[in-house]
Amino acid sequence: MIEIFGPAELQRAGESGAFISSVLQSLKKRITVGTNLLEIDQWAGEMIREAGARSCYVDYAPDFGSGPFGHFICTSLNDAVLHGMPYDYALKNGDLLTLDFAASLNGFVADAAISFTVGTPVNTTDAKMIKATQLALAAGINAAVPGARIGDISHAIGSVLTDAGYLVNTEFGGHGVGSTMHQDPHIANIGRPGRGYKLRPGLLLAIEPWVMLDTATLKTDADGWTLKSATGARAAHTEHTIAITEDGPRILTH
Repeated sequence: MIEIFGPAELQRAGESGAFISSVLQSLKKRITVGTNLLEIDQWAGEMIREAGARSCYVDYAPDFGSGPFGHFICTSLNDAVLHGMPYDYALKNGDLLTLDFAASLNGFVADAAISFTVGTPVNTTDAKMIKATQLALAAGINAAVPGARIGDISHAIGSVLTDAGYLVNTEFGGHGVGSTMHQDPHIANIGRPGRGYKLRPGLLLAIEPWVMLDTATLKTDADGWTLKSATGARAAHTEHTIAITEDGPRILTH
């Protein structure tokens, strides 16, 4: 399913995006060494309820997961990169944490992710990975103009990531959003320009570059959800929801 929205609907989608951004930034400020991943999940749930929003994750049960996710936010830690299920773990200094959060507000879903180091960085590679995903996201967003194609976004993202020395996995990537969380079109993090769905004003996309330090191969954790690097290497992930407009891409989760 691909949905196209008018200006009034995009305004409402923007409100959802602002909520997602505020939750992520609030959580990042609140998280310190010693914060438990389950506390983060609890805080996210409280903010959803206070806003009158609806979780996209609690009852989410796609074919690539093991039953309903059952939590309000994804907390991917160190070698985990996607779909990190919160568990009883107190964060340590130098942990690399990704928060991936999606919710529906006023009938519109927005989705975003941030990666950051908890406490004091213990290496230089984490910051380099995070920066690469941020630059790749910016390149992908800049390519998301009316008349361009999904392949143009994928090519822009992949060019940044590969130039930075990372291998790119194509199993999971960006996607359309709207009244539901995961819609067509799929946005791979590497691809050929000029291919795929043609972008139209009113389209909402979640664009999400992610990389692992030395591999493109994933393995699934015993929890049936958390995706980790096959080598145990650390990983980073950055995501924004954007709207395609006549004037170009507009970031909703900034």
